[in-house]
Amino acid sequence: MYERFGGPIELRDVAPPVCPDDGVVVAVAATGLCRSDWHGWQGHDPDIPLPSVPGHELVGTVVEVGAGVTRWSPGDRVTAPFVCACGTCRSCRRGDHQVCERQEQPGFTHAGSFADLVALRHADVNLVAVPDAVSDEAAAGLGCRFATAYRAVTAVGAVQAGERVAVHGCGGVGLAAVMIAAARGASVVGIDPSATSRALALDVGAAQVAESADGLDEIDCSLDAFGSPATMRASIGTLRPRGRHVQVGLLGADVDPAVPMGAVVARELQVLGSHGMAAHEYPAMLADIAAGRLAPQRLLGEVIGLADAPGRLADLGRPGAGAGGVTVIRI
Repeated sequence: MYERFGGPIELRDVAPPVCPDDGVVVAVAATGLCRSDWHGWQGHDPDIPLPSVPGHELVGTVVEVGAGVTRWSPGDRVTAPFVCACGTCRSCRRGDHQVCERQEQPGFTHAGSFADLVALRHADVNLVAVPDAVSDEAAAGLGCRFATAYRAVTAVGAVQAGERVAVHGCGGVGLAAVMIAAARGASVVGIDPSATSRALALDVGAAQVAESADGLDEIDCSLDAFGSPATMRASIGTLRPRGRHVQVGLLGADVDPAVPMGAVVARELQVLGSHGMAAHEYPAMLADIAAGRLAPQRLLGEVIGLADAPGRLADLGRPGAGAGGVTVIRI
């Protein structure tokens, strides 16, 4: 936990979470180490209540159930989207839980999953059963990076077989996007300054890799999976006329960057945002995993312990720190 933005991150004993009436308490088995956690610690989301326990990608076992929960019981192995929806607002009634107007996010609105226990509200709306065939280490990324990439590629970007797709930034979410787009029959270019990340992109399905987007054009769909004004503009610049840009990576402190709207209008480009995936959309992704079309376990780079998490979280601000695949914390 940390008590101030950018301040020391420490491992502490704290009181266990209280189980919400409509929620559960989950004993965390594994949780992902994500650059979004670093953004939170840096104060790029100033609404995070302090002190804060980070962590929003998790898999674990239900150990306590609120009186209002009907679908879940102690012993169930579950994950949850990083956006936990209310289920009743206007967006939720349309099925758009990922942009819930009263959303909660572990690690951002309340204590997260870098812990033995985490409380999750609206369990009947947000929990997802994890198949036995999916390991804890692989499942830890399903709540954010893999599911976010899945929806960004399949629903928001609507990638089709035969299209040319560029993925800018081949960290956890970018590698997932490469794998998913390639599995759909696209020809994927993985773009990353890290040779390690480029090699991983080729390993999970990229047809081509590059250090930068220089000289790249005629892309049907391009995703900024890193998140910066420079990668956003580079992504838009690679598109063919009427191509589609999908912004996946968070932009950090610069949430209002300059966008080349002249090119967007003149070339009829589509600029799209993608923000996670609702729990009710997980079955298609899990079916692709069960059928072997997708293999999130191949993205796993390193498994560390909770005691290692403070230093590794702080290190995510270093250039190249995301190279090498997904890092998972085993609790």
